[in-house]
Amino acid sequence: MILILGGTTEGRKAVQVVESAGKPYYYSTVGSEQAIEAAHAIRLTGGMEEEEMARFCREKEISLLVDAAHPFAIRLHRTLAKVSSRLRIPVVRLERQYPERDKRLIWCADYAAAIDRLRADGIRNLLALTGVKTIAKLRPYWEQTPCWFRILDRKESLSLAESDGFPKERLVFFHEGEDEKGLLERLHPDAVLTKESGESGYFREKVEAAGACGIPVYVIQRPLLPDSFTFVQGVEGLRKAIERLAPGFFPLRSGFTTGTCATAAAKAALVALLSRREQTASCITLPSGEKTTLPVAATEWVDNAALCTVVKDSGDDPDVTNGCSVIARIELQAGQSPAPAFLFRGGEGVGTVTLPGLGLEIGGPAINATPRRLICGELTAVLEENGLSGKIKEVVVTISVPGGKELAARTFNPKLGIVGGISIIGTSGIVRPFSNDAFIASIRKEAEVAKAIGCSRLVINSGAKSERFLKGYLSERFSEELPPQMFVHYGNFIGETLKIAAELQFDEVVMGIMIGKAVKLAEGALDTHSKKVVMNKAFLKELAGKAGCKQESVQKIDSLTLARELWELFNETEQQSFFPLLLQKCREHCAPLLPDGKLSVLLISESGEIAFQS
Repeated sequence: MILILGGTTEGRKAVQVVESAGKPYYYSTVGSEQAIEAAHAIRLTGGMEEEEMARFCREKEISLLVDAAHPFAIRLHRTLAKVSSRLRIPVVRLERQYPERDKRLIWCADYAAAIDRLRADGIRNLLALTGVKTIAKLRPYWEQTPCWFRILDRKESLSLAESDGFPKERLVFFHEGEDEKGLLERLHPDAVLTKESGESGYFREKVEAAGACGIPVYVIQRPLLPDSFTFVQGVEGLRKAIERLAPGFFPLRSGFTTGTCATAAAKAALVALLSRREQTASCITLPSGEKTTLPVAATEWVDNAALCTVVKDSGDDPDVTNGCSVIARIELQAGQSPAPAFLFRGGEGVGTVTLPGLGLEIGGPAINATPRRLICGELTAVLEENGLSGKIKEVVVTISVPGGKELAARTFNPKLGIVGGISIIGTSGIVRPFSNDAFIASIRKEAEVAKAIGCSRLVINSGAKSERFLKGYLSERFSEELPPQMFVHYGNFIGETLKIAAELQFDEVVMGIMIGKAVKLAEGALDTHSKKVVMNKAFLKELAGKAGCKQESVQKIDSLTLARELWELFNETEQQSFFPLLLQKCREHCAPLLPDGKLSVLLISESGEIAFQS
């Protein structure tokens, strides 16, 4: 069981992550104000001291603690560290993202240091944005010097401020979406005091507003957290940490894309080239802005270049590239330049683009836009950190995947016009196991290629078997040559595929379907996955009755195990009425998704014949 200590924006993020496992967990907050959307959370309220938390963890068999509390909840962090040490329960800290500390701000180690500095600087009309719980900590200052305090517009906050004896007329209330600059212009404070609360604590907005008004900002530095915690910065990092520290909580492990692996390898290779030190890990920023660290398997120096290898871990996704080595080779060309030119090259196992529609240069390496952008960003940052800005003319990035040519034969690459290897891909940087989004994205990419090479007709089918049957039939029906890019697999996503075809404005869509999916589609299931919909015998019996089938045949439907048995159940006359009606129902559900195009639905028999068509 997992216990989350929340009450913050990070708490909500933690809930978002663990909810996807579909298992119960505990979510603890000091108060009851925070609302969360959770189906599996067991809510706890009220703070726990060490003994109470240790007892709770033993009784409820807690195996992992997730610290998603406020960074200034110092007592809680200490309690977690003590309980973790006593019971040997790991703690994952879901940390906020903090901007780099601005030297123009006045940084204070704690509240006592802030009071001393404010007095030394002669600040009198202070606006404190540190929260109602800090009124008591700043008492020595505001009892002697005029001060404004902004607090949440809650009854509990006002009661706490009054109990601490702070003048009610010097309180202002925080409202979501409030213009920080407007407040400063109204109060005209001599200075602002805030906490280093990170991006989710509106730290940047406060600092920018004060800067625009020419008001100095004093900042209480965030307290150090225990070194024993495992630190993650976002939802992907939290999931990976839970997968590692609480194995089995998620039914399937997530992984990283080839693009993420290539980015980590490229950064490690540049660091190795500049430092001449072997690399064992590479920390990079995902497209979401979250940082993640990947292990580096090997480092090598060749001539004026360095190479690093990252082994791809796809988690539990059935990805053909799982376990393959992604190697980045980095070579620098010195020269005066405001910004270096990045030259991407495909090494062994990385495919070459031969068709339009992918957004990549024909003849260039199949390294997609997002990985290229991430690699450029990481390498530029490394060059700047090493004082090489303006001194490097070119950065040559060569990505290789040994064995990629053989792996590519098991992917959609040949149909996309990518030859000789795999693609370096990934828009999120993360491989989510059995990802529906990834499959739909591949459908879109295939359709875009078909459109780019001039296809006005799209032929969609469930897989390789039905595609083979369709090609034989359509090659006889149409006089023109049918390019392989015209044929797209919809898998189970019939509705999504038709929406994509409509969006790309194909004039005609020919859909091949076999009986197993047809009986589901006829009832309206545009996603035919067996986990979502099964053959409905009552529906089929009703349809058979409308088709005029004999009552004896209708009743036999109850004994069916597989949909393909329908081919043997009806006699020839019944087939001529039942199957066209089945296809008509399929078309009724599909046609509205393709309002401006022609749609044909072809029912494929088990032997591969086009038995019926709408």
